[in-house]
Amino acid sequence: MKTLKAEHKPRQTRVKHVPERTCAVCRRKAGKRELIRLVRSGDAVETDPRGKKPGRGVYLCLSSECWEKGLKGNRIEQGLRIKLSGDNRLLLLEYGRGLIEKVST
Repeated sequence: MKTLKAEHKPRQTRVKHVPERTCAVCRRKAGKRELIRLVRSGDAVETDPRGKKPGRGVYLCLSSECWEKGLKGNRIEQGLRIKLSGDNRLLLLEYGRGLIEKVST
């Protein structure tokens, strides 16, 4: 009588899941870490570089066009369901410009 040995299949390695998000302005899909999250906190909007703050958020690319279009138009306001103040809009625009300069150098 033959004994049956269990055949061993080689283990397949899993591909790690990368969360995907969409830029609120250009609608480009990218990994969560490649985009910057803006989150509504009270009556203001602030950046969330780690992506961990609670609240409603939208994501933006690192391109200057997306930051300028998003802050001039109402895409960010629609996504966050809030009206941006002039001061808050300027602060976010300056943050976006500084961020883009860091990436390009």
